[in-house]
Formats: sequence, C-alpha cells, structure tokens
Amino acid sequence: MKTAMVGAVVAGAFLLGAGAATAQSWHDLPVLKETGVSFTDGQYRFNPAGRHHGAFEWTGRLRDTSAGDGHNVYLRIRVEGHGWVRYYGKQRQTVRMHHLNWDGAQQYTDDAYVQACRDLGSARRDNCSALLHVEQ
Repeated sequence: MKTAMVGAVVAGAFLLGAGAATAQSWHDLPVLKETGVSFTDGQYRFNPAGRHHGAFEWTGRLRDTSAGDGHNVYLRIRVEGHGWVRYYGKQRQTVRMHHLNWDGAQQYTDDAYVQACRDLGSARRDNCSALLHVEQ
C-alpha cells in the first residue's frame, strides 16, 4: 500500500511539473505587419505566478520598413485589461526586443494583446497592424 501511495505522489508531481513546463514554454507569434512597420521572429510565454511576477514575456524584432518617411515605430502591449504600454523602436533600424508585462495586483497574467504601429505624429492617426489577442 505504501509503495502505491509513493507511486501516486511521484506521478502527481510529474504531471504538475509537466503542466508548469507547458505554461512556461515559448509560443510563436505571427508576423505583425502594416505600412512602415513589421514585428517578426516574435515569441511569447505566460510565466507562472512565482516566475517574473507571473508576467506576459515576449521577444522579437521590431523594424522600421519605410526608412525614408521620418516616422518611428512601436509595439503596443496590453495585459489583463490594463492600459497599453508602448515599446519604441528606432527609425531606419531593426531593434531586437525582450520585455515582460504584468500588473502588480495580480499573481499571473494569462491574457494579452499585441499590435505593431507606425507613429505618424499628433496630427494624424497612427497606422497599426491587426490587433493580436493571445491567451494561455
């Protein structure tokens, strides 16, 4: 009976570990593209509560695809219904990015929105890729 109990505990621990590994594994993001901007090689993961504040972690390359237009590009991220955060690239360049987004009042994040945009200034509306919604 004791051997069966130990086996059940070991099996349970293994299954819990496999679930945690799945939650921490990287997933590919599709290419986000609009006139003047692209976000490629994107990946994301949702960290568990005890790792990096349970953050939405992401990485990829933000590129200004219209180098001569004089406009900068940025990536917009929003987690769990909170406000948007902008991560600016550099004009006429491709920038490698790796960031974490979370809300301090929450233990983990399992819902995020991502969008790549070209900043056209205050007089005109920015042009952005389709809004991407990712969930754990």
